[in-house]
Amino acid sequence: MAPSLQESFQNADNVDPKTYDFLLKALERNNQPGFDYLEFKQSLNALLKMNMDLPTAMKSAYTTASTMGLTKDKLMDTAEQYKQVLFTERAQFDSALKKQIQQKVDGKKADTDAMKNKILDYREKIRQMEAEIESWKVSIDKSDQEIQESLQLIEGTKSKFEDTFDKLVAQIIGDIDLIKQYV
Repeated sequence: MAPSLQESFQNADNVDPKTYDFLLKALERNNQPGFDYLEFKQSLNALLKMNMDLPTAMKSAYTTASTMGLTKDKLMDTAEQYKQVLFTERAQFDSALKKQIQQKVDGKKADTDAMKNKILDYREKIRQMEAEIESWKVSIDKSDQEIQESLQLIEGTKSKFEDTFDKLVAQIIGDIDLIKQYV
């Protein structure tokens, strides 16, 4: 990933670096040929680093970009397209998350329920089955712990993703508003 794209979205503080890099790579993979929103964003960031005020930097970046054929409509359209790239990544993430829950939680819950039922059946049988019942109790405790650990890991990943996603989308929306206001 080009450092300039990462620098262009540098205001996304307190986000999960792995998710941040993943989402920026998705933007980079979908970077369209020619000068569009991403290149405009990089140009704007370079101007802002020179301590230029935002309105002047926006106008300057746009003026330069317009000499390369970028129009305000194309700038807005491509910003929307990159926003949609992020929404597509979110949908794919949500789908993968759902699959992980099904594989790592729902399956274990079903296994745990089956073990609980067997325990009830064995309690009704003769005393010789007590040793086997205790074995199932240990398995249940382990499964419950694994379920909780899996849920915490999945929820943590979801939270990091959502936080990073929200900040990046908000930044693009803010840029769109600024483009509307200054370009």
